[in-house]
Amino acid sequence: MKYVRLLVLVLIFGLVAIQFVPTSLNQSSVTPKEDILKFYKAPSEVSLLMKNSCYDCHSNNTKYPWYNKIQPVSWIMEGHVKDGKEELNFNEFASYSKRRQKSKLKSIISQIEDDEMPLKGYLLMHGNASLSERDKEIINTWVENLKDSL
Repeated sequence: MKYVRLLVLVLIFGLVAIQFVPTSLNQSSVTPKEDILKFYKAPSEVSLLMKNSCYDCHSNNTKYPWYNKIQPVSWIMEGHVKDGKEELNFNEFASYSKRRQKSKLKSIISQIEDDEMPLKGYLLMHGNASLSERDKEIINTWVENLKDSL
């Protein structure tokens, strides 16, 4: 019983202590000229859908929920955003080579069609990021046209 109490105290102390470990935030007030929506002049409907469903993990500006201030949640989110931006950063899209742009556009289409994006885990906490069949069609049509024009 004594060891259980000690273990609980150590866990509580540890949880409190990690709250003071800072994390970096992925936030910027500037939309670079290389941003896919800006550079390729996306229609407002496409911009709204992509910003709502994709940009938190695939841009330089994440809108953080209140629970991001709690560790270890912020570490997990920081990792997801870092991984998402390494795979595809919409704010830097126009700086990619044409070949890479085409490849990423193909990938966007297939991942949206296969319901791989947005991630299921993301949708659990961000239900408004879910894409209807019509939303998918709108994004995929624009992306397909963009791919064909490159």
